[in-house]
Amino acid sequence: MINGIKPNPMVGEFDKAMDRLVENIHIDYERWNGRTEYPDVTRKVDITIKPGRKFIKILRDNSVWGFVAKADGAHMGVPVIAGDVLKAASWMHPAKHTRGNIFDNKQDYFRWTGPDYR
Repeated sequence: MINGIKPNPMVGEFDKAMDRLVENIHIDYERWNGRTEYPDVTRKVDITIKPGRKFIKILRDNSVWGFVAKADGAHMGVPVIAGDVLKAASWMHPAKHTRGNIFDNKQDYFRWTGPDYR
């Protein structure tokens, strides 16, 4: 922290945190899939990342998993910080409030289906 201002994370750190998020989505899916009544079915969840102007859209199979803020700013009048994770309001737009941040040490704000309600 410099003069009370927290600097934005470096690009390499952002990429590592995004990789960790995708990996944790896969881990949560494997945990859920292990509890199914068909244990011989081994299917990986397909995660795709689509960068946009303000947000990175995360797609799971054929649906929107959620959005990640690329930089500090505001969304619908609510401040967002780089790395904030938001639920999807529609295919193109994130919901209003953040659910967690990819830089948090505790990554328990989401499931493989999407960010949790808080």
